[in-house]
Parts: sequence; C-alpha cells; structure tokens
Amino acid sequence: MKVALGCDHAGFGLKELVSACLREAGHEVLDQGTFSESSCDYPDFAERVARLVSAGEAERGIAICGTGIGMAMTANKLPGVRAAACNDIYTARYSRLHNDANVLALGARVVGPGVAEEIVRTWMETPFEGGRHARRLERLAEIEGQHGGRRP
Repeated sequence: MKVALGCDHAGFGLKELVSACLREAGHEVLDQGTFSESSCDYPDFAERVARLVSAGEAERGIAICGTGIGMAMTANKLPGVRAAACNDIYTARYSRLHNDANVLALGARVVGPGVAEEIVRTWMETPFEGGRHARRLERLAEIEGQHGGRRP
C-alpha cells in the first residue's frame, strides 16, 4: 500500500521509526518531510500528506506532530480526507472500523515509540467494517460537498 508520511520538527524522530515499520511491513512510503528537527510549521507537512491522499496518489497517510491534533485539523481541510488523531490502540482500531480514516495523526510527545508502532500496525491492518458506518460516511461526504468540498 502507498502511504504518505509527514511530520513537523516534534515528530521527526518518530517519523523515522514509523517509516521503517511501514517499509518492513511491505508498504511503499512517500516521505513528505520534514527531514530534520529544525523548527517548522505542521500545516505545511499535514497538507502535503493529505493532498496525496485526497488526490488518490496515496491510499493512506500518517502525519506526526507533538500531539497529532494540528496535523488532523489541517488534513481534514482537504476533500475526501478523514484524519483521526489517535494516541492509543483503541481509537486507532475504531477510526478504521467505524470511520474508515485514511489519515492517522500521531502525537510524538504523547506516545512512546513502542505504543506508536502498535498504533500504526493496528491502524494499517484494520479494515473498514461498512454496514451502518458506510451510511454515516456518505452523510459526511454530503456535508463536505455542501460546504465547498468535493465528494470523493
């Protein structure tokens, strides 16, 4: 699977670990930066990740900052992106099962490396359940379309 990956300075170290974890699992990583711990602005990197997902050039995206919140907020501005800030395994699993999240936002200052690997593994391996949840996602797409976004 093609996975867009990006971070700000706070997430740089964790991004490197997540990249290795994804590659080891056989995924193609599209690294969108940043490439150092020099101070930078998270919206720039969240947008790069989300743009690839929105355009269908990546099937999923992972964006990492200090908390994951800013990355999720930014990514969700792009049409068709369903970003979820998940800093535990439970929310990672259910963001996929019930919400078909296509971007995972992680907080490098919230989770340690071991937990982050488990979150990523769970999120990547969990399928969308469909059923009543598909109807809710259709409604979400309708709302997005009514407010300037395009429907996926």
